[in-house]
Amino acid sequence: MQSRTRKHVADAGLSRFGVSIPARLLEQFDRLIDGKGYTSRSEAIRDLIRDRLVETRSESGSRPVVGALVLVYDHHTRELGERLTEIQHDVGDVVISTMHVHLTHRDCLEVLALNGRGDRIREFSDQVLSLKGVKHGKLVITGSGEASD
Repeated sequence: MQSRTRKHVADAGLSRFGVSIPARLLEQFDRLIDGKGYTSRSEAIRDLIRDRLVETRSESGSRPVVGALVLVYDHHTRELGERLTEIQHDVGDVVISTMHVHLTHRDCLEVLALNGRGDRIREFSDQVLSLKGVKHGKLVITGSGEASD
């Protein structure tokens, strides 16, 4: 059911809608999107909506997603290297590639490319990031590239 405030551009399959926003917030948004190279507010807003939809879908666990887990860890931490390898082998169908970089004498950067259900990827990432010796990490999830993304 369509709201009375929505106007459709039928030939392009687009919908138009109005947004009320404080002037200062809009100025900040315009500076942000100019800095990122957007040519219109519409495209920036579409990207924000897509980003939130992908995030919401990945939280459900029912859809396939891809992602990257980036972590920095102290490789001198006892048995950490072995644990990281063991955990990755336990979910071999989720971890599709890894890259390992030596940052300093003690610290390593590892980037893991992931593919699978969102809930499995999040569970795996939480397990890795909670290991003793992992200094920092972040999981980034995006759509799987399917047409519905």
